[in-house]
Amino acid sequence: MAGGGGAGRKVAVAAVQFACTDTASENIATAERLIREAHNKGANIVLIQELFEGHYFCQAQRMDFFQRAKPYKENPTIMRMQKLAKELDIVIPVSFFEAANNAHYNSVAIIDADGTDLGLYRKSHIPDGPGYQEKFYFNPGDTGFKAFKTKYATIGVGICWDQWFPETARAMVLQGAEVLFYPTAIGSEPQDTNLDSREHWKRVMQGHAGANLVPLVASNRIGTETVETEHGNSTIKFYGNSFIAGPTGEIVKLANDKDEEVLVAEFDLDEIKSMRHGWGIFRDRRPDLYKVLLTLDGEKS
Repeated sequence: MAGGGGAGRKVAVAAVQFACTDTASENIATAERLIREAHNKGANIVLIQELFEGHYFCQAQRMDFFQRAKPYKENPTIMRMQKLAKELDIVIPVSFFEAANNAHYNSVAIIDADGTDLGLYRKSHIPDGPGYQEKFYFNPGDTGFKAFKTKYATIGVGICWDQWFPETARAMVLQGAEVLFYPTAIGSEPQDTNLDSREHWKRVMQGHAGANLVPLVASNRIGTETVETEHGNSTIKFYGNSFIAGPTGEIVKLANDKDEEVLVAEFDLDEIKSMRHGWGIFRDRRPDLYKVLLTLDGEKS
């Protein structure tokens, strides 16, 4: 669809959503099947959910789970997705648990439509709460926020907890990102079964889309996963609700909380660029006043 029909530069983006088993080969096969379905629906860029190769293991602090990490280079899942991207002429951001010498990262490799690996983003904001004990496994990312120029669009990719920070989205858009992508693993809270963050989660990202006047794609898993921890079993029910938002924050495609789904939406990037420039949000920025962002409590240094 990209570049076809009409005067604008068009791109079709997709989010896939599925329940993970704890067997990597099964999840990779599911991801490939859904990516092919998205391609058949016209998608040019397809987002898979966060850490899709297995269960969300961060419910527990277990030394054996470090064995799930693999190096970035010669990573078999990334290499398989490179072949798939080249075959289908699509872009695929690939989430994986990265081992880098003595460090470990929650990372995404950006695969272009010819199979080229455009580079790596490492998750910057690392959560640490009941059921989401990521600081045990992941070093804070050291890549900084990036924009990747792909065949179809310049894209920015944050990872899950990154999406709660508006600075992440703005930094990527300032570098030229035309579409934002957030692979995610989020669901119930083991310490409070009455807490349901799904609407908050969606509204925050809708705000990023609207504040920056760019489309946004979020992919989340579904299903119930139980992980054996040092204190007994921990269970999270992942609430899906993967979605695609337009440049004013409006949701144009939305999945439910229980079904495997493939969402696809098309956007005219040239039209959105004109809207973004006409709105003046980047013309009227005052970075000279934003030094307060470097402080913890808002007091002048």
